[in-house]
Amino acid sequence: MTDPRSEGRITFERRDALALIGIDRPKKLNGFTPAMYRALSDAFGALEREADARVGVLYAHGANFTAGLQLDLFAPMMQRGEPMVPPDGVDPLGLREPMRTKPVVCAVQGICFTLGIELMLAQDIVVAADDCRFAQIEVKRGVIPTGGATMRFVERAGWGNAQRYLLTGDAFGANEAFRLGFVQEVAPAGQQLERALQIAHTIAAQAPLAVRASLASSRRYAERGPLGMKDDMEAVQRRLALTEDAAEGVRSFVERRTARFSGK
Repeated sequence: MTDPRSEGRITFERRDALALIGIDRPKKLNGFTPAMYRALSDAFGALEREADARVGVLYAHGANFTAGLQLDLFAPMMQRGEPMVPPDGVDPLGLREPMRTKPVVCAVQGICFTLGIELMLAQDIVVAADDCRFAQIEVKRGVIPTGGATMRFVERAGWGNAQRYLLTGDAFGANEAFRLGFVQEVAPAGQQLERALQIAHTIAAQAPLAVRASLASSRRYAERGPLGMKDDMEAVQRRLALTEDAAEGVRSFVERRTARFSGK
């Protein structure tokens, strides 16, 4: 989408029902330029638009996930209050509309700093290589995280664990990220993407409408709490019960076979 020798690029590859979204600027530790971030938003938009793409996989080319934003390029945008993506672009950080509606599995390795942590926490399932080094170092640069870390660190790890790293900028490894609930699995370095793909294929084999409805229900709970989401559950279930996939789910149960879902 852009020249990897200059501003870097975001790759987009379809594999059956999966959409693979790759960060590609390895010679610069996959540090993000404004053009790369806009391209990432475009890739998330493509995941949403392509009807037969059921699950996204976010990963990085090379030895590192990302060192974060190239701050000298983003600082003027921050000073002007300029958004990182257009108003109609899908936000990869999931902080504003339009939001993605399809699940994304994330694979991280090597350096995963600042924006890298915020990107992975904005996805649904994370597999980390055992060589990962994480750090949220904005306080060392005179700014604060604005990509969701101050919210999601507390949400996942609790107040004290969150402030331990948000206020110090200290680095931590994959096992600590697992303890904090930031990642769901730790894999040997070099195997994290393959494991993420396995999980994504498993999700893609389920009923697509039900997967998206389950994801939306969980998001409503995270945003509104139990009182804000439970009233919708019966209506969603009734709608799903009338779909072809629900009928196929019943048939596969009776016939004791694997269901073949169409997304209808």
